[in-house]
Amino acid sequence: MEIASKFLGGMIGSAIGDAVGELAFRFSGKDQLLAQLDQEPELSYTDDTAMAIGLAESIIKEGRIDQNHLGERFRRNFEKEPWRGYASGPPAIFSMVRRFQVSYPEAARRLFGRSGSLGNGAAMRVVPVGLFFYNAPDLRDQACISAEVTHTHPIGMDGAAIQARAIAQAVRMDPKAPFPMNDFMQDLNDFSETSEIREKMVTVQDAISGGLSPHETAARIGRSVAVHESMPFAVYAFLRNARSFEACLLCAVLNGGDRDTLGAMACAISGAYLGIDAIPRPWRDKLENRTYIECLARKLANMAEQR
Repeated sequence: MEIASKFLGGMIGSAIGDAVGELAFRFSGKDQLLAQLDQEPELSYTDDTAMAIGLAESIIKEGRIDQNHLGERFRRNFEKEPWRGYASGPPAIFSMVRRFQVSYPEAARRLFGRSGSLGNGAAMRVVPVGLFFYNAPDLRDQACISAEVTHTHPIGMDGAAIQARAIAQAVRMDPKAPFPMNDFMQDLNDFSETSEIREKMVTVQDAISGGLSPHETAARIGRSVAVHESMPFAVYAFLRNARSFEACLLCAVLNGGDRDTLGAMACAISGAYLGIDAIPRPWRDKLENRTYIECLARKLANMAEQR
């Protein structure tokens, strides 16, 4: 499979997961949600995708992750579309950078009593990093650099790194070959640097091997916006449904928690693994801003192949 198909699958898949997850807050049954998807004239995304777009734009413009440029891109995009559903963290950081003339990481470090955020905001948007640096030995460093603009807590950065690693693995894998379940899970466990994330990834491994239901698995992982209580369930949703984008999406968004972000994270991995053609065309056709997101994905793929 061509790399471009996987980059398109990752970017478009994440945006669709985000948009459908947002709908799932109001239509929380499978049949109800699928019926609503048929009726929706457009699938509108949230801040998850808006920030992923900003991250892709910054990488394309700079050829790397420049924290100041990335922070300014996030700020400008927020000011254009503040209604996307941003949490309080990013606008607080934007305000501090301007008011106190500090760097984005320094402003981010001042949040939550100077402990920084351990939320899932850095992981939800990290798909361009996982794609662009899919074959780079410094993937962890790049994911953490991108996270640090808004999330400086070690758990927040580790969660973004694990999500990026899952996406990078998915890009490298052949969906026609047998899925290397144990190797995939062990790699993520080994890649983690915080005990909180590592313990939840072991929970994922146990849930897959033990055949636990999605509902029970979500209860064991947690359903908060903390990255160690959300990102691992997105990985579980992908692993449980590695052969089906639709099944992965529905698993991610129909078991409570931060549904739009769970959809964005799970479907970024699924799309990067299966490629763009595995995503139902009616959903792709309805995605807001699809042409622009596809353009960003193709540019990232072209740049990655030239690295």
